[in-house]
This record gives sequence, C-alpha cells and structure tokens, in this order.
Amino acid sequence: MIDVVEEKTRENYKLKDVYKNIKGIYERILNEMGQLIIGQEDVIEQILIAIFTKNHALLEGYPGLGKTLMISTLANVIDLKFKRIQCTPDLMPSDITGTYVVEERDGRKVFKFERGPVFTNILLADEINRATPKTQSALLEAMQERQVSVGTSTFPLDEPFFVLATQNPIEMEGTYPLPEAQLDRFLLKIIVDYPRIEDEERIIDIYTSEEIPKTRKLLNREKLIAIQKLTRMVPISKEVRRYALDIVTKTRPIHDGVAKKYLDYGASPRAAIGLVLAAKAHALINGRNFVSKKDIREMAFPVLRHRLILNFESERKGITPDQVISEVMDEVG
Repeated sequence: MIDVVEEKTRENYKLKDVYKNIKGIYERILNEMGQLIIGQEDVIEQILIAIFTKNHALLEGYPGLGKTLMISTLANVIDLKFKRIQCTPDLMPSDITGTYVVEERDGRKVFKFERGPVFTNILLADEINRATPKTQSALLEAMQERQVSVGTSTFPLDEPFFVLATQNPIEMEGTYPLPEAQLDRFLLKIIVDYPRIEDEERIIDIYTSEEIPKTRKLLNREKLIAIQKLTRMVPISKEVRRYALDIVTKTRPIHDGVAKKYLDYGASPRAAIGLVLAAKAHALINGRNFVSKKDIREMAFPVLRHRLILNFESERKGITPDQVISEVMDEVG
C-alpha cells in the first residue's frame, strides 16, 4: 500500500514538473524543428496537438512541401520510434501488420510472427489514398483499438502509437479516396500550404548549403505520456463545452440553416469529443490552464473539415468545408 502511495506521489510530482514547463517544452520543439522545417509552425502545432491527445492526423498538401520530412523530423525531436510506409496499389495488409513465417527451431519447423512496420510509435502512411481499400482497412483496427489481429492471435501495439498519414489533393488517377469511417478516425485534417516567399528563400539557403543542420532529441516517452495525461486534465467550463457541442450539432442537416443549405452529412459525436480534446491541448501548449471559446474556434477547422460531406450544389459552386465551418460558427455566435 505504501509503495502504491509513493508511486502515485512521484507521478504527481512529475506531472507538476511537466505542467510548469509545458509552454517552454512546446517552444523548444518548435525552435528545434525550425532548423529544418521553415514557415510551417501552424502545421507543426496541429500535429503536436494530435499527438498530445493520443490521436491521429491526416496531412494534405501538394508534393514537395515537406510533409514527410516534417513527420520524420518530429519523431526524432520527441525521441520516438518511427516507421514509414509508402502506400501503393500493390501494398498488402500483411505488409503493414506483419505475417507468420516458418523458421527452424530445434530441428523442427515452427511458425513465428514477424512484426510489420505498424509496431512502432509514429507510423507515417505516405500517400495513404494510393493504397487499396483492403489495405487502408488494415489500419482501422490499429488506429482505433491499438492492436493488430492476425489469424487467431491479437498483438497489442507499442505505447504511445500514432498514425500520421499524408495525401496529395491533385492526383486522382490510381487513388482510392478514404471512406468516411476511416476519415473519422483521424482527429485532425491538416492543410499544408505553400510557404511565404521569405520562408522559401531560407529553405533554399538551408538545403543548398554545404551542411544541413541536425536536430536534437528534446523529449522522451515518459514526458510525452505525462503531457497526454495533463491534456485530459485541463478544465473546461459547461458554457465552453456547450459552445463546442453547438458548433458540432449545427453541422447536421437535420437543422435548418447553414448545414441544410450546404451539407448532406454533418459531424458525429466523435467530432465533439475530438473538438474538446483538441481545444484542451491548444490551451495547454499556449500556457493556459482552462479552455476558452477561442481554443474551440481555432481547432474547429482541422477537427471538422474532413467530417463534413458537401451536397451536390455546394460542390458545383466550389464551396469548401472551411467556408461552411466559418458560417456555422457565425450562426452559433
């Protein structure tokens, strides 16, 4: 009993220490990544929010914007195991999860499970929309249950575990759009845009110089798990929680107004949970011990944009999910 109390006390001290330094930890990560990733601070912030809430993120952007480099650099800075899958139409589910192989042991043949790349901390699924639906679905159990089932056996994944996937919005030939059920598993859809001209000049300077900078490891598994616990402990008032819920429910076309005008389908209760969690993480890394309406508004776009299904008329007029989200928030007030 005494040992349990002492362990709990040590854990509380660790949480307090991490809480006091959380803003500094976040800023050091941004500065360290800024040596290699220029002009994408908002994207890095949103990836960290997904990680701090124990969730997954989908990055969408044109080729050559550094999506893959961003994720591999972040994995190095926060000192987590990292694996990359290049998704192609011929990628099989077993290429992700692993498979049984036959090996000889003590003069007899036995089956041994050979673990796939999913057994890591950060899994980068590059160009996920190039994988077939069968292969995409192999990630579903891993993302939701954090385990892999092969045959009659179930294998738990390492903790922490995150899927960070990328997709290219312009090439549609030979791609398989992610089904809504899988899109909903991603907490955030993060848009990676072109850098500003001054940032692009710095990118050219760095990557055409004699030596490219190297990043240091700033975090470890224990501190990351402590940050994840702290994120869920951030308090939110009933008023702000109701504000988040009002935004989510107003995206459903069963209500008159913006949703009925633009959408076929709105966001699910999972979106409401995700919005509150993301807002908690946003408040925490900005050094606040409470969630404000500003945190909700900031996180509404990446949390909701992949969960809204536009109707035919909206698509014909070129309306974007972000425009709909803006109008929904104006409607809520």
